[in-house]
Amino acid sequence: MAKSFASAGDMTEKKITFTEVGRDLWAFTAEGDPNTGVIIGDDSVMIVDAQATPRLANKVIEKIRGVTDKPVKYVVLTHYHAVRVLGASAYGASETIMSQTARSMVVERGQEDWDSEFARFPRLFQGHESIPGLTWPTLTFGDSMTLYLGKRRVDLEFLGRGHTAGDIVAHVPDANVMFTGDLVEYHSACYCGDAHFSDWPETLDMIRSYGLDAIAPGRGDALVGEDKVNDALDKTSDFLESTYRPIARVAQGGGSLKEAWDACRAVCDPKFSSYAIYEHCLPFNVARAYDEALGIDTPRIWTAERDREMWERLQD
Repeated sequence: MAKSFASAGDMTEKKITFTEVGRDLWAFTAEGDPNTGVIIGDDSVMIVDAQATPRLANKVIEKIRGVTDKPVKYVVLTHYHAVRVLGASAYGASETIMSQTARSMVVERGQEDWDSEFARFPRLFQGHESIPGLTWPTLTFGDSMTLYLGKRRVDLEFLGRGHTAGDIVAHVPDANVMFTGDLVEYHSACYCGDAHFSDWPETLDMIRSYGLDAIAPGRGDALVGEDKVNDALDKTSDFLESTYRPIARVAQGGGSLKEAWDACRAVCDPKFSSYAIYEHCLPFNVARAYDEALGIDTPRIWTAERDREMWERLQD
């Protein structure tokens, strides 16, 4: 029996948690589904990653209204992927913020990514008819931007390429808490279809250098305490290395994509097969690592058609 494409067969609702990771700092998590961060300042609220649809975003808003009635002023999007950005309209924010690189990726491949992810994650796109269109930022920046929610400072920073070329983090200095988007995952597979494997470990080292007290990762549980933070950084780094090295050996030795897939599975299955969305991510991760090992620096654009062709080729 053929495997369901990506997460097309996963229609089970996930248990939502809403965890305080620092004073007035919250992580909305759902058993490996995309997380959303909430930063509450003196006068307003900042959202970090918006969910895939306004319907899902309303679940975040419901949790927010259980702890504050302050208005949402900013929606910060750590990168361009559809499951992170297409719910942004629900928050009614004054400003929507991305890195300039992330915005350029919306221009280049935003619609293709939406079409692709819609087929991969049908459960996350329930209520998709309420999406008004591609999410465009009203503010962009290069390497850093500082915003204030009253007296509370939030630093938005590009620390290096990783999950995509345009990932940013949100650091709240008064609590030493960081919202990392998909640069850090916890007991969830890293999606690497748009990744830069060679750069990502250095970006993780930059995150580690903050000596953080807590992280709200892109997927998986909120990480409170130095031990949890370092464990998540170690596990994310190990996932990337364990994925890339066997694939690179095959690719650079003239082997096929299917041979790279087999080599990757031999290393990664024993360690990571229990992780959320592991089987979903694996074909995309193998394809991107294979390309990067052969010197293709810019990830090729994923389309719904390319997804299916690659999936059938590797699942055979």
